[in-house]
Amino acid sequence: MRFDQHTVVLLIRPADAPELPQDAVDRLQDAHLAHQAGLVEQGHVLAAGPFLNPDDERLRGFVVLSVDPEAARELYHNDPAVRAGRLAVQVMSWMLPEGILRFEGVPVPRSMLEAAAGD
Repeated sequence: MRFDQHTVVLLIRPADAPELPQDAVDRLQDAHLAHQAGLVEQGHVLAAGPFLNPDDERLRGFVVLSVDPEAARELYHNDPAVRAGRLAVQVMSWMLPEGILRFEGVPVPRSMLEAAAGD
């Protein structure tokens, strides 16, 4: 059997994440979404999204990338929310049977306003 290998990033809220005023959190979230949308546009991110009601509240999001783990670390260390200490990353390789999963190019939100607008 042949396998596909992707890089996965778990976005995690660190225990020592700084407390910020809500307006700063909102700006940081918009910057995080804009950064991620840029990675999608560049073809680095294949899929990404937040977790809803995880058993572990520290788990914030999941990203599948088309780059190797070291490149993924570098890309996400440049994420504004990671640089600000509000998110941390765990990077790993994910292996699954070849062709079992396909990714389609779809628009992603660049801000919370776009995310809330729906369609």
